Amino acid sequence: MESDELRAASARIGSSSVWRSSGVDVFSGSSRREEDEQELKWAAIEKLPTYLRMTRGILTEAEGQPPTEIHINKLGPLQRKNLVERLVKIAEQDNEKFLFKLRDRIDRVGLEIPTIEVRFEHLNVEAEAHVGSRALPTIFNFCIDLLEVIVNVVSEAENTDKFKCVSLGSSILFTLFPVERSHSQFLMMSAESSSLKGKKVELIFVELNDTSFRPSKLWKDHIIVGTGWKTWQRSKIIAQMNKSHLKVYDSFYFIPDELQSSGRVLYNGRGMEEFVPQRTSAYISQTDLHIGEMTVRETLAFSARCQGIGTRYEMLAELSRREKAENIKPDPDLDIYMKFLDSAVNMLEMYVANLNVLNLQAAALEGQETNVILGLEVCADTMVGDDMIRGISGGQKKRVTTGEMLVGPARALFMDEISTGLDSSTTFQMVNSLRQSIHILNGTAVISLLQPAPETYELFDDIILLSDGQIVYQGPRENVLEFFEYMGFKCPERKGVADFLQEVTSRKDQEQYWANKDEPYTFVTVREFAEAFQSFHIGRKLGDELATPFDMSKGHPAVLTKNKYGVSKKELLKACVSREFLLMKRNSFVYIFKMWQLILTGFITMTLFLRTEMHRDTETDGGIFMGALFFVLIVIMFNGYSELSMSIMKLPVFYKQRDLLFFPSWAYSLPTWILKIPITLVEVGIWVVMTYYVIGFDPSIERFIKQYFLLVCINQMASGLFRFMGAVGRNIIVANTVGSFALLAVMVMGGFILSRVDVKRWWLWGYWFSPMMYAQNALAVNEFLGKSWLHVPPNSTEPLGVKVLKSRGIFPEAYWYWIGVGASIGYMLLFNFLFPLALQYLDPFGKPQALISEEALAERNAGRKEHIIELSSRFKGSSGGTLSARVGSIGASEHNTKRGMVLPFTPLSITFDEIRYAVEMPQEMKNQGILEDRLELLKGVNGAFRPGVLTALMGVSGAGKTTLMDVLSGRKSTGYIQGQITISGYPKKQETFARIAGYCEQTDIHSPHVTVYESLVYSAWLRLPIEVDSATRQQMFIEEVMELVELTSLREALVGLPGVNGLSTEQRKRLTIAVELVANPSIIFMDEPTSGLDARAAAIVMRTVRNTVDTGRTVVCTIHQPSIDIFDAFDELLLLKRGGEEIYVGPLGQHCSQLISYFEGINGVPKIKNGYNPATWMLEVTSEAQEAALGVNFTEIYKNSDLYRELSTPPAGSKDLYFPTKYSQTFFTQCMACLWKQHLSYWRNPPYSAVRLLFTTIIALLFGTIFWDIGSKRQRSQDIFNAMGSMYAAVLFIGIQNSTSVQPVVAIERTVFYRERAAGMYSALPYAFGQVAIEIPYILIQTLVYGVIVYAMIGFDWTLSKFFWYLFFMFFTFLYFTLYGMMAVGLTPDHNVAAIVSFGFYMIWNLFSGFVIPRTRMPVWWRWYFWICPVSWTLYGLVTSQFGDIKERIENGESVEEFVRSYFGYRDDFVGVAAAVLVGFSLLFGFTFAFSIKAFNFQKR
Repeated sequence: MESDELRAASARIGSSSVWRSSGVDVFSGSSRREEDEQELKWAAIEKLPTYLRMTRGILTEAEGQPPTEIHINKLGPLQRKNLVERLVKIAEQDNEKFLFKLRDRIDRVGLEIPTIEVRFEHLNVEAEAHVGSRALPTIFNFCIDLLEVIVNVVSEAENTDKFKCVSLGSSILFTLFPVERSHSQFLMMSAESSSLKGKKVELIFVELNDTSFRPSKLWKDHIIVGTGWKTWQRSKIIAQMNKSHLKVYDSFYFIPDELQSSGRVLYNGRGMEEFVPQRTSAYISQTDLHIGEMTVRETLAFSARCQGIGTRYEMLAELSRREKAENIKPDPDLDIYMKFLDSAVNMLEMYVANLNVLNLQAAALEGQETNVILGLEVCADTMVGDDMIRGISGGQKKRVTTGEMLVGPARALFMDEISTGLDSSTTFQMVNSLRQSIHILNGTAVISLLQPAPETYELFDDIILLSDGQIVYQGPRENVLEFFEYMGFKCPERKGVADFLQEVTSRKDQEQYWANKDEPYTFVTVREFAEAFQSFHIGRKLGDELATPFDMSKGHPAVLTKNKYGVSKKELLKACVSREFLLMKRNSFVYIFKMWQLILTGFITMTLFLRTEMHRDTETDGGIFMGALFFVLIVIMFNGYSELSMSIMKLPVFYKQRDLLFFPSWAYSLPTWILKIPITLVEVGIWVVMTYYVIGFDPSIERFIKQYFLLVCINQMASGLFRFMGAVGRNIIVANTVGSFALLAVMVMGGFILSRVDVKRWWLWGYWFSPMMYAQNALAVNEFLGKSWLHVPPNSTEPLGVKVLKSRGIFPEAYWYWIGVGASIGYMLLFNFLFPLALQYLDPFGKPQALISEEALAERNAGRKEHIIELSSRFKGSSGGTLSARVGSIGASEHNTKRGMVLPFTPLSITFDEIRYAVEMPQEMKNQGILEDRLELLKGVNGAFRPGVLTALMGVSGAGKTTLMDVLSGRKSTGYIQGQITISGYPKKQETFARIAGYCEQTDIHSPHVTVYESLVYSAWLRLPIEVDSATRQQMFIEEVMELVELTSLREALVGLPGVNGLSTEQRKRLTIAVELVANPSIIFMDEPTSGLDARAAAIVMRTVRNTVDTGRTVVCTIHQPSIDIFDAFDELLLLKRGGEEIYVGPLGQHCSQLISYFEGINGVPKIKNGYNPATWMLEVTSEAQEAALGVNFTEIYKNSDLYRELSTPPAGSKDLYFPTKYSQTFFTQCMACLWKQHLSYWRNPPYSAVRLLFTTIIALLFGTIFWDIGSKRQRSQDIFNAMGSMYAAVLFIGIQNSTSVQPVVAIERTVFYRERAAGMYSALPYAFGQVAIEIPYILIQTLVYGVIVYAMIGFDWTLSKFFWYLFFMFFTFLYFTLYGMMAVGLTPDHNVAAIVSFGFYMIWNLFSGFVIPRTRMPVWWRWYFWICPVSWTLYGLVTSQFGDIKERIENGESVEEFVRSYFGYRDDFVGVAAAVLVGFSLLFGFTFAFSIKAFNFQKR
């Protein structure tokens, strides 16, 4: 029966016309093997039904061995590896042959590979952008924005201070194609129509008219390279101009709500609503989002499992059927390979990092392996890593991002900046492999690249040039220069075409390429270029193509996927379960740490509530047991708090994979819940076993088990709650704030802090909704209805347990235990149901609203009117005309022009002799048998850097470039340094060296909440000599430096955080240079000033550097693989080889002539090819392999040359430098400057400052309504407990919130502090003063807001002294919590460690606060901790100041004063002492923070 079904299925596939084409080339047979055995086996396989035939193959294990029939699913790792090595032994050489072999097999039976053409028509995207200072995120603007949202006056605001931007960028181009959803920023696009087809390579630089992306073309952009799936015969490039104006999307699919879009995108003539674009195309983001704890292999394996194999299985089945029908026998190895990859079972288990043959090309190694083409085989089993986990390099991470999507079945690829962090040879290899795949297998793709090398650029067939939202050129690569020559612009001989295309539409760079010298040059606008292209012959041809609608009959019906997910939901769940289990194993430290933390807390708890000290005689004794139960409940609930941060850490990856339709939200959320249950069972088991009998709870084994079961349910409920809050908050600060509200409400309404009978009627719903109420009731009932509490005390008719329950407002019936269990399970199910809903329907927070400076707006408007507006005189260049008029190649240094010379400086040279640097020998190397104690990184380096000379410091990775620069500048914090460094012939004094030197670090570290102009004012204020007056400093010098580095138009722009908001990478580089320049240094060190920039941005930065050198300063740059024209900008070179030895120190000469002649003069060194990059050639000919092949030592050759003798003599004729003080400014000025910057930072950080005040206000109103008029009630002891509960809850929650929220702020500023202190701007104490002092006014406002609202609503006595003491204690409590958070960051490497350490202290402070258990009932061996616990002193002061002098009697006959003294141990005459102690704690934490900042440096160099 089964066989008949299989045959029927086979027949259905065979009869289908889906995989057939009209022109079938029939091959009568194939070459037969001589071995009869193999023929017989193949014949046997051919007789099987198609389904079974797809799982069998003929495998030859090794040469000489007989072939064997094998089941595809039973291929072993070694067999798979050998098979792939036979097919693709050397990726670079065999990849194309393998693809042709594959294509030949498909063509022989006349099977067509499905293809995609993408057209987009009349695309427009708009966004609102704030202008100028209105865009700064000040607290005032935050309130205005909030008001705008509430009142809905956005449309009115548009006419006043907002500006609609319309422009087009490559990333937005991707956005309108499929795949992800994201919030984004202002830069947008406008387009008419276009298409992407295939078998070509094209370059796009920007307005979209009508365009299509077609198959078999490779598209490139300096910013985008694209490839297609059967729509063009060549490849394309997309590049884009003015990237600094672009805010790039990390993801797309739907245009976010903030943007208005119009136009349409068609795939094979069909709208995107007719199919699932995420499954049809793949977007490769320029942002690398991966789970750091997974290896490269596991990351790619998971991606492959989720994406499935698409329609390849059906295609292979049709291929097999046709081969059988036509008696064609395929190559056995190729047959097994295709069957293996297209088996759904194997795909899930093994088909991982091979770039799937039908998408690209593959090189599968074993099991779940990494592909050779991407060069990931060396790190296949290495963790991907993140900020906290050391993992693969940035370049490897970028390749993982690429491989993650290439393992899927998508037929159109959109690849955004895939080469960032890769060297040029790897980029070339990747793009070449893509090109082969696109051309042979009819693919469709778009790729973006940064700084493509000429040889990579040559791989592309077509170019699309985009600029300011318009298509300037779209067509063959060969014709792009022809078009610009037609427009009057010519590419210089030594200029890369890709770099030329990026600059020729730029106002700043265009004039240098003007070729019609007979005609006067006028700026040609983007619109003029775009209009001219329409009449150019390439543009006319494109228009004719697009005028013809897509022929729907040519579109393959299977190519546009309609299934939402790649595999079945069961398989997706299995994949998510296996990943979650893996992550739990990798995060085992967290669970082990939590377990030890639980054990430590349990030990403290059981010794504090020791059964020998716990009696059962009175209601008061019952209250102590109730406190113990409350603390148990708190511990078990908050034990799941780590779920909140762990959930949020994984959210960015989840959102990416959700929007790419890897899996549904429930498949992700279910394993995170189910797999944590065993951990809960163990953790709660440890706690209950440790504490239950030691504390002295009811000894019944039944009640022991019931408490254990209840706590398990509570822990699971709390974990679900925290996960849900993480999904709703989506950001750690927001989640903590929202979470604090929720937890506060849950705890206050839980029945312990405020008893049920005292809950106001308007809050009764909150009591019944609180999951903690049910838990508290169930725990209390389980304990107090036990046998230990059944005795009836004197003068009573009820058992003691029942009296205790009633006194606390708890229901005394036994069935409340089961109600509590049921409610906990119900809430657990509810939160775990809401968690996937929140994941599904909430998107990540968008980036801040776009902003545009007033100057940039004026320039844009000027461009639209096609003339230049004359800006105010302060924006004019000093060399005449506007700054933008000063053009020319960066290599043509204007030595006669001395710019930036408002302030005089002394030109200085730096000379160094026999510099040696060593570190302790790593233990790994000692384990390998190396006996030396030290590893030498620099070996006797000599040289000199002179004024007015730009020196390049170069070498291969590991040569010691940055190490030498750090040693010369005195930035090394570890290691051993030897040698002599002189400044103009005099020994270098490190104490004052920062006064005459600047250091531009590779990582651009700046305070995020100040503007560009303010950053420069701050640097100049602290680093210029005290004699320079403010007017000269600010109005002249800073303005001139801003002009020099081309930052004038960005003066009001917020710096922001890298990759999050604010300045672009290239703008940050220029700011880093400017911050050093305003210090007026004589010597400047720059570490990799062009890393991570595209070609045009690198040119802008190098123009800045060149301008700086032309002022007569000494500048040294480390640089990695510069382009030809950037390398030409340098005057001299210091070249190091691996191991820290110099092999060339001397001048470069014009077009590097002296460098080339020096190395070509060495026997055996190959001559440089015409047009080849001298920097690349130099590194190649001096490599270790080349040195070994020639049998020479380049170091020795250099030391015997004239260059060595010439530069070893230091220049003379200068005097020694002398500075009376280490710092430029006085201690007081340093304090004021630090306070000024912190004021700006806090004022412009509403997520911290404004949200804290908002949080406090809402908490105050919440408490005021919950504890309404509690302060005036003094009839019962419970009234005192309720009033104290309001104080306890406020102190803990607001205090901990202050402490937690300040930690990330301090951590970010500390990294800036390390840079600024190294630059000699200030000492540690002024920085600490500024950080602490700025908190005081904010905490004072917070205290007044909270104090006035709560004091009035709770109804405490309105006497001046009591009100003052209330505000005093609250102020210093909020202050010491905030300073404690700062101190924790200062003493630990980062804020994550600080948060973990702090949490343990919060829990202990809570326990010893005096509320859970009063000091009078603490065992004597723990009372000492009460006196050193800050929270206990806060409650001491608050309770005593309010109730310590009240003579009214409560129900037991005692006065309130006597009760406070007897129960809590608080004395009225101790208020002053409590106040002094709180001030002392604040000072202690503040000074400890200052000391930690001064003494500990967690930045290792």
